[in-house]
Amino acid sequence: MIFKDRKHAGQELAKKLIEYNNKPDTVVVALPRGGVVLGYEVAKELNLPLDIVVPRKIGAPENEEFAIGAISEEGDFVKNIEAGEFDKKYIDDEIVKEKEEAKRRLETYRPGMRKRDFNSKAILLVDDGIATGLTMLAAIKTLKNMKARKIIVAVPVSADDSFEKTKKEVDEIITLDKPVFFGAVGQFYETFDQTEDDEVVDLMQKANKLYEI
Repeated sequence: MIFKDRKHAGQELAKKLIEYNNKPDTVVVALPRGGVVLGYEVAKELNLPLDIVVPRKIGAPENEEFAIGAISEEGDFVKNIEAGEFDKKYIDDEIVKEKEEAKRRLETYRPGMRKRDFNSKAILLVDDGIATGLTMLAAIKTLKNMKARKIIVAVPVSADDSFEKTKKEVDEIITLDKPVFFGAVGQFYETFDQTEDDEVVDLMQKANKLYEI
């Protein structure tokens, strides 16, 4: 299944989530940056509030694009077991750095919004796709730490092995496609441009006006 862009993917995903329309104590939570584009479409269609959690990928020393793990906002490390072993000091230093970046993004992306409260809430956790699943698993850790009552992961596309790993950690996982051959999330989009900070802030502010939280 090929999506025109993230907006289109979000609109299609919302159709799959229609049972959550106007559900009380339910929040759409997106992973910045790209996931916020989909999250906005889902929240708008289902008349639900939109918020974010900010997991961060930890890249390899010589190749930042290769994920050796990811961290939750609190610094919990999710290891890529296929990546091998890396220097503990390097990982510890990266965790400190990425925790600061997560904090910066939270402050940047949520101007004027109330402190997040996911305690006893049902969460629709949205991203533009799941490849390794590391950042999704880290996001789930944050939501569990924040005492979410129920976590439903919702993505347009997922690698099959990552789908199964994620399924074990949540109440439900919903996807529109699990292709046999999965290289990268971007291959399932006609347009997959990088989402910039300004767009995330704009969407969060629009969502906040539609449904104040």
